[in-house]
Amino acid sequence: MGRSEPAIALALQGGGAHGAFTWGVLDKLFEEGLHVDRVCGVSSGAILAVMLVQGLVRNGRDGARAEMRRLWRRVARAHAMSPIQAAPLERWLWGWDLSNSLMWQGVEWAMRMFSPAQLNPFGHNPLRLLLEDLVEPHLLTHPRAPRLTVCATDVSTGEAAFFGNSAIDVDVLCASACLPFVFPAVQIGDRAYWDGGYSGNPPLAPLLQPDLPGEMIVVRAQVANRKKVPSTPMEITNRLNEIACQNVLTAELAALPPQVRVTSYDAHDALLDLPISSKFNGEAEFLSELFDAGRATAAAVERIR
Repeated sequence: MGRSEPAIALALQGGGAHGAFTWGVLDKLFEEGLHVDRVCGVSSGAILAVMLVQGLVRNGRDGARAEMRRLWRRVARAHAMSPIQAAPLERWLWGWDLSNSLMWQGVEWAMRMFSPAQLNPFGHNPLRLLLEDLVEPHLLTHPRAPRLTVCATDVSTGEAAFFGNSAIDVDVLCASACLPFVFPAVQIGDRAYWDGGYSGNPPLAPLLQPDLPGEMIVVRAQVANRKKVPSTPMEITNRLNEIACQNVLTAELAALPPQVRVTSYDAHDALLDLPISSKFNGEAEFLSELFDAGRATAAAVERIR
């Protein structure tokens, strides 16, 4: 790598629109001069990882910040055309909570009653349209690109599937972000894949090769503790996913060799009062609030040198 300093690894959780918190953390860290040697991400964390790697190749840390900003501006523009958003009265009554919206309630009911194949027989995935002209595989394989790993879950085996720089494309990112109650499994070759968070959110093993990093930076875009017991089917499923993902990551962090320093940026406070519906909220103002919360968290957490 041409550097004498210990390697720095980034581990980025998924979380849908809540990934804008991760964007804010990374924006602040790159502003302060962060150098990254390797990155692993799932779902929205994987998409952010791809954008920051492309940006680093293009124009260093400023390029990474610009590419991440471009992604979330695209998300906000796409959401402006989405039927799943609050009407003005609903926004006034419930803020960023879409769960009281009639449109969201209709979508939630449909997901309980029908499979993704029934709701979406042609496999339409709006994420593909959003990403297809943003992902540039030739930048991911550039000599200056940090080592990048995107994780998806193999539906048949239940195991994590790792895709490196040269294998990452729009299909891989759609697989890493494939929610099985919303979209049909993504087929790559002869394998079918679901969201990478089911097998590790994010997995840390790819970041420990070929040598141990000096520092592991983990950005958590999920809530650790909930104040109340979930009651609706959607809330219960979401909480089960949070618990499973948290337990896997906690176990992996506990197993890290002691010489790997860990710095964690946690979105718990920013996300605690937000319902699951907010993961699907791409409104520009909402994303901006999460971005600001991420930057504030990054400024408040002192990294161990």
